[in-house]
Amino acid sequence: MDVQSTISLQKKTFKIVLVGNPNTGKTSVFNALTGLRQRVGNYPGVTVEKKSGIFNIDDIHIELLDVPGLYSLLPKSLDDKIASDIVNGFHPEAQGIDLVIFVADASNLNRNLYLLTQIVDTGLPVVVALNMLDVAEKQGVQIDVDALRESLQIPIAPVQANKEIGISDLKNMVGQALAHVQREVRHLNPPEPVKHCLQPLIDLLDDELTTLSPESRQSLSLRLVSSDVAYTYLQDVIDDEAMSKKLKTMIGEARKALSTQGVDWHMLETRLRYDWIDELVKASVKVKPVTQADYSDTIDKILTHRFLGPVIFIALFAFIFQVIFTWAQYPMDLIQAFMDGLGGYLSQHMAPGMLRSLLVDGVIAGVGSVLVFLPQILFLFFFLGVLEDSGYMARVAFMMDRMMRAMGLSGRSVIPLLSSFACAVPGIMATRTIRDWRDRLVTIMIAPFMSCSARLPVYILLIGTFIPQKQVLGILSLQSLTLLGLYLLGIIMAGVTALLYKKFFKVKPNAASFIMELPAYRLPNIKWTSLQMWTRAKVFIKDAGGIILAISIVLWFLASFPRAVDTNGQSVSAAQKIENSYAGKFGKTIEPLIKPLGFDWKIGIGLITSFAAREVMVSTLSTIYNLEDGDSQSFSLRRALRNDRNPETGKPVYTLLTALSLLIYYVLACQCMATVAIVKRETNSWRWPLIMIVYMTGMAYIFSLVVFQGGQLLGWG
Repeated sequence: MDVQSTISLQKKTFKIVLVGNPNTGKTSVFNALTGLRQRVGNYPGVTVEKKSGIFNIDDIHIELLDVPGLYSLLPKSLDDKIASDIVNGFHPEAQGIDLVIFVADASNLNRNLYLLTQIVDTGLPVVVALNMLDVAEKQGVQIDVDALRESLQIPIAPVQANKEIGISDLKNMVGQALAHVQREVRHLNPPEPVKHCLQPLIDLLDDELTTLSPESRQSLSLRLVSSDVAYTYLQDVIDDEAMSKKLKTMIGEARKALSTQGVDWHMLETRLRYDWIDELVKASVKVKPVTQADYSDTIDKILTHRFLGPVIFIALFAFIFQVIFTWAQYPMDLIQAFMDGLGGYLSQHMAPGMLRSLLVDGVIAGVGSVLVFLPQILFLFFFLGVLEDSGYMARVAFMMDRMMRAMGLSGRSVIPLLSSFACAVPGIMATRTIRDWRDRLVTIMIAPFMSCSARLPVYILLIGTFIPQKQVLGILSLQSLTLLGLYLLGIIMAGVTALLYKKFFKVKPNAASFIMELPAYRLPNIKWTSLQMWTRAKVFIKDAGGIILAISIVLWFLASFPRAVDTNGQSVSAAQKIENSYAGKFGKTIEPLIKPLGFDWKIGIGLITSFAAREVMVSTLSTIYNLEDGDSQSFSLRRALRNDRNPETGKPVYTLLTALSLLIYYVLACQCMATVAIVKRETNSWRWPLIMIVYMTGMAYIFSLVVFQGGQLLGWG
């Protein structure tokens, strides 16, 4: 059917919402539909991620909004609430929604149909993308799509989103659904006695929530009677005390009427919906016994083993860090050569002066020194994406749940902490899913210990400069093991700190285990993993690059002025000029405080500037040393750090012990203003971010002091 000819010409832009349970392949469907045309931000006023994209059906322009995954329109977290508000029509984003694409996992159809039937009852037009049919077939599940389509009276497109199979059919069904008035669909039909008891409540909703469809009001009234959580949710939506009291009274009367009729109102909606779902499944699904063992269960017995699982996890990440050091070297060398060539070209073709110095010593040296480490950051993101897409990261969360409960935290702390390895900001934002405030606060306070990607340039610079390239057991390098050790140190210190907070807050051990669905293992989609890696690269270059550029320019100015002049025929060296500059004087001022840690005034400047972003430490040192290097056309920060000598003693300024001290400082210190800002926003107080800065910086100082001074006492200096 030609979609173009059927769509009304009165409207050329449509708005569609993508909804589904977690782990149904919703992201794969979103990627397959929108490709590179995606935008990521936050919903106004909250820290829940908003992901949208665009795609076209012929010349019809469609905006696709991907809402957080949820299991029911009865929200239990902020993510759930955002998604529920949009689907129910209570959120500003719900304005102008033309269609819902519901992504269902064919291998877990019963569970998925629960949310689907709720969405159908809202009155919104729905098209189902029935995903993972290949997984269902391997499990012996055969779905008669035509029978299911006829039973629900809604379009259903079988797809295998990770391979883009069926996406064109899905688009065609979407186009047809947009072109026609939604035909009569089947809604939940409660027994007459239940309808009669609900009618006064439905009438009240009819008066107060006039935008809802009749089916939606009936569904919402059933949900209100079945659960107190639904009343709390709607109370927040209507924000009217008089209406809330009237609503509560009506709910109580409806429950009393149901009890009089001999109907148990507890979880009534759940029972009625699953009675309907059982009828749907019976008519459209057949399950054949599978003789072969489930390979996912077999693999899980090894990868999630109580003792072997953590060992495999550590070995896997040791391998990843080994690859980061080896595979990334060639593209790093290319970027370094390009930046050196660019700096050399400008040095040769521009007249000496402040402008040339700003461009070569400030902009190129500062930004280029961090861009050199972009390949290693991308490799890390790529491997994390592969592990997540394969289903392994869900197993890591399962294994870490034991450790979380040992620290008195909820298992829901696992996902935010894992997210913090990429960046602490979204990790802290993800704590909104933790219901207990004390658990959430402790998770927020320990999240910055997880080594984020912003620390990686500092780690790589110091490890690559001062850690010998020795092989351990003939397999792994000492450098990759050092990097692994830094990540493990952050995890250990997070655990120790959580135990201390547990005693401080008197947190009771969490009796309830963390319940999460483990997706089936699957081959990762390299195309979409690479897409996510590219998206993160753009974010890194845009966000971090802008900060680094700004600070590099400011630092160049502070390190170049006041300009020293030659006097009495004696020339002033480049190093002396920097020491006498504003930046040098500031560094000299704080040097006595950090000298016991093995840090000099140059590192001191880097510690201050890196509060804007941790990776700025690298660009700071690069700018300082590039100015000292004079007019040299080829500059290597690693070589400069190794060759720097104390003018009085002739000994190296930086040693292996200095590098270890600085690495430990960066693992433990809170060197990120964005993290501080998000903690203030999430806790709605300056108390907790200030406590975080004090205790993390104090801990970093003490541990670095012990390492450096202890190492010197042992003769390691």
